[in-house]
Amino acid sequence: MYQKIRAEGEEELARPNASLWWSGVGAGFAVAASVVAETALHDKLPDSGWRPFIESFGYSVGFVIVIIGRIQLFTENTITPILPLMAAPSSKLFFKTVRLWLIVFSANVVGAVLSALLAYYGYFTVSQMHSAIAVAEPLAHTGWLQMMLKGIPAGFLIASIVWMTPNSRGFEIWVIVMATYIIAVGGYTHVVVGSVEVSMLFFAGQMSLFNSIFVFLIPAFIGNVLGGSVLFSLLAYGQVRREIH
Repeated sequence: MYQKIRAEGEEELARPNASLWWSGVGAGFAVAASVVAETALHDKLPDSGWRPFIESFGYSVGFVIVIIGRIQLFTENTITPILPLMAAPSSKLFFKTVRLWLIVFSANVVGAVLSALLAYYGYFTVSQMHSAIAVAEPLAHTGWLQMMLKGIPAGFLIASIVWMTPNSRGFEIWVIVMATYIIAVGGYTHVVVGSVEVSMLFFAGQMSLFNSIFVFLIPAFIGNVLGGSVLFSLLAYGQVRREIH
């Protein structure tokens, strides 16, 4: 499993900038399906204590599209390019990893914001817009430190999907749904899906641009990296480092 993911990381590091960019923008649009599906379920389900447990299944939709479709999502790249870097540290690999992260993350955010713009001012009904705001509202009341800490389990869980998928043998969708459902139910912070939600709040006038960037985007980014690259990748590398040839 380690070698499969490491080989995939080496392939990603070798991809040209334009390929990474457009794949990243596509992932930003595709993962917005999580917010759209969750909003649609919230809008149709009765207001009851069990509604969050059902609507949270909608959160998995975008991740299924992105991961099965193999398009560039930043939080998957918190583990895949890190394993080659850990196995053979060099300044060349380090700068390649930074290049990949900057391009994919920027592209994801652009896609996420554009998809939120299209939904909010385009195809969402008034009722769905209210539901979207209700789903996203907890982010408007979360502080910097809590936002970062909530990003750690989200980053870890997405990295675990990357780790388990090569060996899931036809059960890939269930692996994705299991991990992402926990992110939704637990109220954990995923920086790209959260960018869609925060954009909704910004368009509705319920979150300032400053808070969108400095109270959500930056701490969520740090938390996802800590959970995926630092915590999960170090554990994955540590268990095989004496066996790598």
